[in-house]
Amino acid sequence: MRIVVALGGNALLRRGEPLTAEAQRANVRIAAAALAPLAREDELVISHGNGPQVGLLALQGAAYDPAAVFPLDVLGAETEGMIGYMIEQELANALAPEVPLATLLTMVEVDPEDPAFGQPTKFVGPVYEKREADRIAAQKGWQFAKDGERWRRVVPSPMPKRILEIRPIRWLIERGAVVICAGGGGIPTAYRPGAAAANERTLVGVEAVVDKDACSELLARELDADLFIMATDVDGVYDEWGTPAARRIHRASSDALAAYRFPPGSMGPKVDAACRFARATGRSAAIGALGDLSAIVREEKGTLVSERFEGISWQR
Repeated sequence: MRIVVALGGNALLRRGEPLTAEAQRANVRIAAAALAPLAREDELVISHGNGPQVGLLALQGAAYDPAAVFPLDVLGAETEGMIGYMIEQELANALAPEVPLATLLTMVEVDPEDPAFGQPTKFVGPVYEKREADRIAAQKGWQFAKDGERWRRVVPSPMPKRILEIRPIRWLIERGAVVICAGGGGIPTAYRPGAAAANERTLVGVEAVVDKDACSELLARELDADLFIMATDVDGVYDEWGTPAARRIHRASSDALAAYRFPPGSMGPKVDAACRFARATGRSAAIGALGDLSAIVREEKGTLVSERFEGISWQR
């Protein structure tokens, strides 16, 4: 079975933890222990988030030279390499030496005319108190939005159109490699405006962060994955989350799940990606806890989305 697993931010950095290499390494080690059983039994492709890491590198670059901030596509490439290295090394420690692993920097094409460029919504970087967020916004020209009780930087998040390295990714999978790719939604790129009219195909970086779940869904679809899993820090999708009436959705068809509304900054994009994959492929998508990965594959835990199901079934 071919499985694509999108690791949520909890696999790399839990909310409130320091943005240190040691904290990230400890969390990646936990993720590797959960991923290793899948790598032993199935074809496995791994993607991951990078929001806090991109934000940290942006701050470091601005501290070095405020007039020459590194663009987001370059920061995305840096974090994809750094995080991929950690995942690859910890998986190597958890698997037999003969299992091949590969981390692939992955460019993802976006549309320069995507309306997302006029409405920044993607959170990156650490959280701040309002006064500090206002100070940084005035100093650097960044935009901020409320994330829980505090504030975080927001950047454009266009939809992914095409994964440019899909052929080498397929080549690696077919030769038995566990592939780590499309990290942080991939490196946002586009063809230079006007290039088509001039009969050119010049790729350029784009100042944006592609949503990790949207890109991972496209990756799973283009790889003909049998199962697409979004691993997060909760055990599934809940209706009435945070209230005494909360109940977990165990199984649902895409149409039944789409009738509910979920927070746009957290569970909403995951539900949208799961429904999109299930509709497009006729296969299953799942959302659940990192530690439940093996049970999710057996359809025992998590929230499972498939056109095989009718309506919704619940678990408290």
